[in-house]
Amino acid sequence: MSKQYQSEQEAFWAGNFGDEYTDRSNTPELLLSREKLLSRALKSSGNFESVIEFGANVGMNLVAIKNLFPEVAAAAIEINSSAILELKTIKGIKVIHGSILESFEAETYDLAMIIGVLIHIDPKYLPVVYENIYKSTRRYILIGEYYSRQPEEVLYRGHKNKLFKRDFAGEMLDQYLDLRLVDYGFFYHKDQSTNLDDITWFLLEKAGT
Repeated sequence: MSKQYQSEQEAFWAGNFGDEYTDRSNTPELLLSREKLLSRALKSSGNFESVIEFGANVGMNLVAIKNLFPEVAAAAIEINSSAILELKTIKGIKVIHGSILESFEAETYDLAMIIGVLIHIDPKYLPVVYENIYKSTRRYILIGEYYSRQPEEVLYRGHKNKLFKRDFAGEMLDQYLDLRLVDYGFFYHKDQSTNLDDITWFLLEKAGT
């Protein structure tokens, strides 16, 4: 029997479409782009010793993190089975096979990051994901997504109800009053030196840490 998911988006990414995404997401060019993103997005962070990524796919962001900060302990949460197989081949990464919509008792980390994933979450489930991210970190949160000041849905590779743009960081800042904005930035899709899509990133920090 196939697993029952809370949302159609979970089933979408756990299934064939997620498999296809996994197949095209493991390239040296992508790794280099992720290193550029993370080196810039984390330049204002203090020292951190551990990181967890929500929706890690094949682990490109975590490999990039490990290249930039070799001693960092890393963990990944991922829903797609094909991606899990790839993640398990990477040394030094704790792999959790599951949905980021599920409430769970997890360890806490110095940094929690989510990149290109919140846009694919049904908006009604975002508070649950925000809570899971918030609870998982002792200090920093890094968000990298498509930004829109007003919530909007976008057709995604011919599929409806699969991509939603909004101000994710702003919503977390409003929901958790002990969070503060440390830094933010934008990668433009026509910048050939980065080969990244129009990603807007935000680095948040828990007050008093």
